[in-house]
Amino acid sequence: MMAETPATTTRRSSTGPGRTVIEDGVIAKVAGIAAREVPGVYALGGGAARAIGAIRSAIGNDDRGQGVKVEVGERQVAADITIVAEYPAPLQKVAEDVRSAVADAIQHIAGMEVAEINVTVQDVHIPEDDSRESDPRVV
Repeated sequence: MMAETPATTTRRSSTGPGRTVIEDGVIAKVAGIAAREVPGVYALGGGAARAIGAIRSAIGNDDRGQGVKVEVGERQVAADITIVAEYPAPLQKVAEDVRSAVADAIQHIAGMEVAEINVTVQDVHIPEDDSRESDPRVV
């Protein structure tokens, strides 16, 4: 018998007893999708993760779990989420909204209890910086 580390829940259903296994990567994707939908979140992940994500996206392989690290037990989930907030969004509110959206998504979609969700605001995106970077430079 093979040992399994992903979340394993045993539930009785109308078709009889059985076991549902939810892999860590699935929970990370659910959390990532929920976090990206929160107003004030510009991106997930730190600089290196976003650079790798841009390369993946260019070749058509988006990583929806980017910037999300999860620990999944039999019934509980803990998540660490790194975000880049949109300026001038209130950072505490954005973090709380991320925490709430991710917890709701995990509970609703995976049916698992959320032990904790830690949110790190690693950077703030300033929209004017984008326009400066795209302006042609005279040499």
